[in-house]
Amino acid sequence: MSQSLSQTLSQHLRMEQRLTPQLIQSMSILQKPVAELEAYIADTLESNVALEIADPEPTEPESDGAAGAKERTTIDLPENRGFARLDRFSRDYDLDGIDHPPFAVRRYASDGDRDAKMGAMANTEGREISLHEHLLNQWTMIEMEAEIRRAGEAIIGRLDPDGYLRIPLEEIAEGSRPPLSVDLLMTALIEVQKLEPAGVAARDTIECLLLQLNALPGDNTIERTLIERHVDDITHNRLPAVSKATGYSIGEINEAIKAMRSSLCLHPGYLVGNRSLPPIRPDVIVEYSETGGGLTVRLTRGNTPHLRVRDDVASLAKSKENGKETREFARKHIEEAAALIDAIHFRRQRILEVARAIAEKQRDFFDVGPSGLKVLRMSDLAAELGCDPSTVSRTVADKYLQTPRGIFPLRYFFTGGTETEDGETVGWDRVKSRVRDLVEAEDRRNPFKDDQIAALLKNEGIDISRRTVAKYRQQLNIPAARQRREF
Repeated sequence: MSQSLSQTLSQHLRMEQRLTPQLIQSMSILQKPVAELEAYIADTLESNVALEIADPEPTEPESDGAAGAKERTTIDLPENRGFARLDRFSRDYDLDGIDHPPFAVRRYASDGDRDAKMGAMANTEGREISLHEHLLNQWTMIEMEAEIRRAGEAIIGRLDPDGYLRIPLEEIAEGSRPPLSVDLLMTALIEVQKLEPAGVAARDTIECLLLQLNALPGDNTIERTLIERHVDDITHNRLPAVSKATGYSIGEINEAIKAMRSSLCLHPGYLVGNRSLPPIRPDVIVEYSETGGGLTVRLTRGNTPHLRVRDDVASLAKSKENGKETREFARKHIEEAAALIDAIHFRRQRILEVARAIAEKQRDFFDVGPSGLKVLRMSDLAAELGCDPSTVSRTVADKYLQTPRGIFPLRYFFTGGTETEDGETVGWDRVKSRVRDLVEAEDRRNPFKDDQIAALLKNEGIDISRRTVAKYRQQLNIPAARQRREF
C-alpha cells in the first residue's frame, strides 16, 4: 500500500465574526463604571495629542414618553461657553457651589515667610493610623526587657487586621532573626493582650471574648461561664439546656447574652481606624418629573464627556507639506481619538436605553419599593433592544442607579420570578420581601418553620417549595426557627 503527499489550492466561502480592536475597545468602555471612565479619559487625553475636551454649546435635553413615564436624557451643560473651563475644574475637584477658585489665596504681610505648600499640607486630613501602628505606639511606652520588647514587636507584626493572632508561636519563633524562644514569645503575648483595644492578639474567638470580659468592671461570672462552656449552645439557641447545666434561669441567661452583645466585639482590630467604605457614584439618576406623574432619566455628569479631535492635528494629517511620518503620526492619533469618541457615544446611548427600560418596566418599584419589582430578564430586554444579552450584561456591570428610594445596582432590577394562581408574575425579590415580612410578624415564642412559611405563601398564590424558602431565608441572613425562638 503506497502513500503520497500532495498540495492543492482551493477556494471556500464562509462567514465568520471577528472582534476588531475598535469593537473590543467599545465593549471595554461600555463595561466601565463612571469613575473608571473618567480616569481612562484623563489618561487618554495625556497620551493622545489629537484628543481634547470641547466646550459644549447649550443644548435642549432630549426627551420622550413611554407607558405612563416620561423619560428624558439630560446632560449637564454650562449655560455659557465662557464658564466651561471653570465647570470642568469644579467637576474634577468637587467644588460645585463655590464661586471662587480655592487656589486664589491672597498673601498678607502678617503671613511672614509661611510656605503656602506647608499650609496646604497642614490643612490636609491625616492618614488613618493602622492597628499595628496603634499597638506599637502603646508598646514603646511600656518598660520591659529588650528581648521581650522584640518578641512583642514580632507578635504585633503578625496580627491580622481584625486583631487575631492566627499564626502559631512556633512559626513566629522560627521566622525571627535572631531566633526567639517560644517561652519568650508566650511571655510577650500575655503583655500584648493587655493593650487596647481589649481582645487583640487572641488566638480564637473564646480567648478574644474572655480578654474583653477581663477588662470590664463588675461581676461577670455568668458571662464567663457561658463563654467558657456553652458558646455552641448559645449559638444554636439551646437556652433550656444551658439553664439546666448551669442552674441559671433563662431570664438571667438572656440578660447576660444582651450584655455580651452590647459590650463585646468579635473583631476588636476593626475598632481602630476608619474602615468606612468609599462612596458609590451613581451612573444614572431616575427621579420624579417636576411636572408631576412621570419619571426623568438622566446620566450623571461623568458619563457625558465632550471630546473632539483637535483642528491643528487634523490639519497635520491632511497637509501635503508635512512629511509622511508626520502625517501617519497624526492619522494614527486621529483614528484612536475618533474610536474613543464613538465608543463613549455608544456607551451613553446604551446606558440610557437600559435605564429607560428599567424606569418603564419597574415603575411599581419607584412607587411602592422592592415589593413592586417585577420579572425582568436580560435576555428579554436584549431581544427588545435588538442586541446580545452579553451587551446588556456589560451595560449594567458595576453601575448604579440613583432613585428616590436610594442607590441600587442596575443588576438589582433584573430578576427572575414565578407566576401566581391568578397569572400574575412575581419577582423573586418580592418573594424574599414577603418572607422577611412574615418572619418579622411572627410570634417569637412559636416562630414559623420553613414549611409553614411555604404554606402561608401558597395561600397568597405564591407556590414555592420549603427548600426555596430555606434558601431565601439564608440569603436574607434570617436564622432558622429554632434559633429565632425566644424563651
